[in-house]
Amino acid sequence: MTKHEFAVAMTCEGCSGAVSRVLTKLGDVKFEIDLPKQLVWIESDKDAEVLMETLKKCGKEVKYNGTK
Repeated sequence: MTKHEFAVAMTCEGCSGAVSRVLTKLGDVKFEIDLPKQLVWIESDKDAEVLMETLKKCGKEVKYNGTK
C-alpha cells in the first residue's frame, strides 16, 4: 500500500469528522488525520486522483503533497 499525504483545509472537529466519513465510505483505506497541521495521510492501493476526488466531497480545499 502507498501512503499519500494531503493538505486539507480543516479548522475544527466537524471538518475532520467530514473527512473521516468520506474516507470510511471508500473502504480498504487506512488514514490518519492531523487537525492542527491540517494534514491527512491515507494508506491505499487506490490512485491518488481517486483519493483527492473523494476528499473534495467533504467540501474542503484539498492539495496533494505526494507520497510519504
